Amino acid sequence: MDIIRFTDQSNNTFYGTDFDGKYATVLDGSPFKSFRKTKDKSEVIKLLTPIKPTSIICIGLNYRQHANETGLPIPEYPVIFMKNIASIANPFDDIKLPESCIDPLQVDYEVELAVVIGKDAKNVSKENANNYIAGYTIGNDISARTWQFNNGGQWVKGKSFDTFCPLGPVMVKDVDPENMNIKTVLNGEVMQNSNTSDMIFSVYELIELLSCDMTLIEGTVILTGTPGGVGFAQNPQIFLKDGDKLDLTIEGIGTLSNNVVE
Repeated sequence: MDIIRFTDQSNNTFYGTDFDGKYATVLDGSPFKSFRKTKDKSEVIKLLTPIKPTSIICIGLNYRQHANETGLPIPEYPVIFMKNIASIANPFDDIKLPESCIDPLQVDYEVELAVVIGKDAKNVSKENANNYIAGYTIGNDISARTWQFNNGGQWVKGKSFDTFCPLGPVMVKDVDPENMNIKTVLNGEVMQNSNTSDMIFSVYELIELLSCDMTLIEGTVILTGTPGGVGFAQNPQIFLKDGDKLDLTIEGIGTLSNNVVE
């Protein structure tokens, strides 16, 4: 089932499914419990992020191709950092470049498979990890490289500006997270094109490794890393600018689209 979250003409918020581009069947229930289809259809005025995260945990250097393009060794343990939950942006919302990123302009894109934790997870084995997953969606780990690599190496700050974490457009459950094509298109040009099979640590391994020493709260979003092709690794480097359009596609989920504004 493809799950969306949306507002209707009266600005009420619902979960829905069977979205045809204009109308959706209203769902009763919760993404963390269960859903029941109702007989009601509603016009979708605005698509929202499929869920509101309780936290956002990010994994760096989790694709072999990406690690290679950065010149860094394959990590023996996941590189872990976090994004502020206030950084989320809805599908089709603008990604806004803040003044602190304008000079020099070094804001980058990162398509990522996003995993939504469906119930509190502690000491979960990789064999049992699927039972703790509410679903999958697409995330864009927008990154201000100036802050990430300079100014003391501020990873969290450089990745936590408002609108720096678009999520959506739908959440799905019945996919194979270890074999999904994943792609970024910038202004019509393919920049990233890979498959989740290139991950160093699989989704299930990440849940095991993360939950062994901290509880993953219901609603936690795990951004599982980005493949090769990011802007700072291009020659010449490519960074986001006013007027750019990003289309991020993951097989079995759909396409997350956002424009960039200064």
